Amino acid sequence: MGILADEELLGPLLLARSAIDRSAALRNDAKWLARAWDDQATRVMVIEQGRTLVRRTGDDTAIVYHAPTELPQGERYLLGVDSEGIAYFAFAGPLPGVPVAMENHANRRQVRAVPPVKAADLEEGHTIPVGLRQVGMLLGDRDAGLMVYAVALEAWHATHEFCPQCGGPTEVRAGGHMRVCPADGSQHFPRVDPAVIMLVHDEDDRCLLARGPQWPEGRFSVLAGFVEPGESLEHAVIREVAEEVGVTVEGPRYLGSQPWPFPRSLMLGFFARAVSTEIRPDADEIVEARWYSRDELAAALRAGEVRLPPEVSIARRLIETWYGERLTGDW
Repeated sequence: MGILADEELLGPLLLARSAIDRSAALRNDAKWLARAWDDQATRVMVIEQGRTLVRRTGDDTAIVYHAPTELPQGERYLLGVDSEGIAYFAFAGPLPGVPVAMENHANRRQVRAVPPVKAADLEEGHTIPVGLRQVGMLLGDRDAGLMVYAVALEAWHATHEFCPQCGGPTEVRAGGHMRVCPADGSQHFPRVDPAVIMLVHDEDDRCLLARGPQWPEGRFSVLAGFVEPGESLEHAVIREVAEEVGVTVEGPRYLGSQPWPFPRSLMLGFFARAVSTEIRPDADEIVEARWYSRDELAAALRAGEVRLPPEVSIARRLIETWYGERLTGDW
């Protein structure tokens, strides 16, 4: 067991999959967009506050798509076209069949009666509204990639209804990939916030895991933080580790990236080698942090003293890559 010789991630990044051409060249073709929306072969994913409808049939879990004629007026975003020429859209609107629990007048949004659900709640033949964290690992490549895309677009549009320059209302353009202010002509595009996430290991090949103040006892993960303006990814790794736990690292090595649309992060995964091991946690960021050997981590998992990040996260993949095999003990 141990870090792989070529330092490739162990297992797939479940939110970094895709099987659809994003078809960027079609986003500004108003005639094509109109024809695609009128085509009953077109498939539409309804997305509301990061959730969509899914159904389990046998061993398969899949998104419930709708025909355009089944939906009311509302914002729609082109997600792409598959190899058979079928267009896929996201529709930002009410989840069909899910009742309204209350009206939130502060932001003019309806709140759905959607209880928290886990993958285990999916019953054969049932359709339920669920979020990406809960269902991302169960979906196939096509549905996983489209849901990540749709959740990210919906989150961005929900916070960019008004122009940051003049305060006027903006309009959706380019198939949902741009908003334009009619008053001043400014164009606004979906943003992505780069964040580094790193597994720190020392000369004894122990890994450093930490718990944030918002997490319950036993919930541990690797360190992470946002890249600051004018900063390289490697410098961000070194700075974040020093700020959060007081440990000096060197030689950050990039392993892979995964979108994390909660609401708009791109997680860039690294290994980093510690040249100091004394832990001095920043109390605002870290409640506790510990070094673990492989035997110590395995024992803590068996005893229920440590729970790992969910399988859908790149954090889980970094830990398992260091450990050398798949682990159990999810949040």
